[in-house]
Amino acid sequence: MDVLIVGSIALDDVKTPAGEVTNALGGSAVYASLAAGYFAPAGIVGVIGEDFPEAHIRLLREHRIQLEGLEQMPGNTFHWSGCYEHDMGTAQTLKTQLNVFAGFSPKIPPSFQETPFVFLANIDPELQSRVLTQVHKPRFVLLDTMNHWIDQQRDKLIEAMAAVDMVVINQEEARQLAGAANLIQAARWLRRQGARGIIIKKGEHGALVFWEDQIGIIPAFPLAAVKDPTGAGDTFAGGFIGALARRGEINFETIRTAAVMGTIMASFTVEDFSVQCLSRLRKETIELRYDELHKMARLNTKPVSL
Repeated sequence: MDVLIVGSIALDDVKTPAGEVTNALGGSAVYASLAAGYFAPAGIVGVIGEDFPEAHIRLLREHRIQLEGLEQMPGNTFHWSGCYEHDMGTAQTLKTQLNVFAGFSPKIPPSFQETPFVFLANIDPELQSRVLTQVHKPRFVLLDTMNHWIDQQRDKLIEAMAAVDMVVINQEEARQLAGAANLIQAARWLRRQGARGIIIKKGEHGALVFWEDQIGIIPAFPLAAVKDPTGAGDTFAGGFIGALARRGEINFETIRTAAVMGTIMASFTVEDFSVQCLSRLRKETIELRYDELHKMARLNTKPVSL
């Protein structure tokens, strides 16, 4: 196994202008592992309840996601309900029921402890730090977070950030955590906390990649229609770390390429509800979309003489 993903597994109720679903498969570990699995063998550590449908487990197994770290506990699975307005920019949370996720304490199986690439998805930063004590010298660790942890666990989050290679965060969270409106300044502050690199997600406007002293601009794939943005950020992170693990080398070029693959994978997720599109992809479809984005983003004109 090349990629270990630790995060939430959920059942979601989602309503958007394009429709709605109930009890749909969701959670950061699910989106990230499905995306990563197209590039490299992946496994998850997470918790589910007694109500978790067997069909969802079969789906993960069909995608060769290793489930030794999947724990089932008495009670119900983490359940999130939300809706999106017409701009699809931000989800309005209607209800959050943590259920068994409230007592989640990641236990990394022995067979997972030597995994070289680790994604610490959006969970309590104390738990993220606890995971790092259970893995043996991973080559690359990616950490995600959210505004809740910035508000409630700021010091613990900064402590966790100091122990990883890269942090992925959206632009609003970057500004909030760094206390800077300018994203370049925010990224510099975030890097000073210890991580070698930062990815700042900008939604439909792509992402900024900061690795050591270099900066990359990653465009988003333009879509004519978006059905459900839920899980797009987790898909981006999963596609990123899966593609990076596939390449093997860690440098600015491979990180930038992996970020492009992350934005490609996220573009599929938002085209349907839950993991309906993400789970049906073919290698040829992913490669075609990458080629299309490459053609659109390529600068093939000569600079204007001054």
